Amino acid sequence: MIWTNGNQVDLLESGAAYFPAILAAIGAAKQEVHLQAYIFADDETGRAVSGALIAAARRGVVVRVLVDGFGSRDLNPALVAEMEAAGVEWMVFRAEQFQLSLRRHRLRRMHRKIAVVDGELAFIGGINIIDDMDTPNQIPPRFDFAVQVQGRVVEQITRDVRRLWAFIGWTHGRVVRRRRTQWAAQPVKVGNDKVAYLVRDNLRHRRDIEDAYLSAIASATRQVVIANAYFLPGRRFRHALMTAAQRNVQVVLLLQGRVEYGLLHYATRAWYGELLAAGVEICEYHHGFLHAKVAVIDGHWATVGSSNIDPFSLLLAREANVLVESTRFADELYVALQAAMLRGGRWIKVEGWRKRAWYQRILPNAAMLLVRGLMGLVGYGQKW
Repeated sequence: MIWTNGNQVDLLESGAAYFPAILAAIGAAKQEVHLQAYIFADDETGRAVSGALIAAARRGVVVRVLVDGFGSRDLNPALVAEMEAAGVEWMVFRAEQFQLSLRRHRLRRMHRKIAVVDGELAFIGGINIIDDMDTPNQIPPRFDFAVQVQGRVVEQITRDVRRLWAFIGWTHGRVVRRRRTQWAAQPVKVGNDKVAYLVRDNLRHRRDIEDAYLSAIASATRQVVIANAYFLPGRRFRHALMTAAQRNVQVVLLLQGRVEYGLLHYATRAWYGELLAAGVEICEYHHGFLHAKVAVIDGHWATVGSSNIDPFSLLLAREANVLVESTRFADELYVALQAAMLRGGRWIKVEGWRKRAWYQRILPNAAMLLVRGLMGLVGYGQKW
């Protein structure tokens, strides 16, 4: 992990802040735009983004879009064709071919949400290219975060997105030629935030994001606040949280209270008793659709990105997070999480959890057994 000084990181809460910022950046692009997304939807938001990408390509900007073959499997081919006709370069990561396959490679998705513009401005977070108000069976909008990053770390992010584009191009049998760019070779200091850019892949960076979480939790002295949409931690992660709570660190988890994916929802609850007994505080978000993947530790360390704390994100998917050392940024994120808990949080109390009826205990335990069985089928059962 490489920390970089001289950055400015700005928090973007949900699509209301994220999409105007990214559309403005694409609209001002002069040389190069890279966009990587798990979901790219053909809705009002998707068409606004595609329109900005088309306009950029038509004025001579190199525009490259990489989407996941599972997350974007329902995207209208006509929208893709329209972008490609305008000069937008488009690739799909692991296009879906066999819907019923449970092979490990099918679960290795490209779950990152990144945009980089002109090697000077980057966006990273959990927000897909989809209408925030489109939340079936949930109260809109999605509650999520991204960051806008300027400064020296953007050079590292730019190299990474170019590298992944070239690698996927190679797997598709395409020759990706390096385009000349005119921006300064030396990255410019624009702020005082210390930032590390982390990815999770199946090569050299298998556990970088998880290890960063574990290191920060282990060094916490006062408070750990984690908001995560799909929370199904492995043994190491659960142990780290419980150990922190037992040394009098306040550990707070903000988790999804509404049922989106039944199996993951109930499997998550299988660990509530163990965590609560160790002193971990759990707040379920019921106001709407929680999609955040963020954390704040001790008022100075924060992370925002695409990685959930579940076996799919931490063991299988390609993810990207930023770590930020900044009291200013950590305070802003903490205030946003506190507001969410006040707006739509329901606290799980240890006594009430212990007194659940027997039939309320069966579903979480059964769901956990099923998840472990599925992980075993793809070769990861012993690691979780």
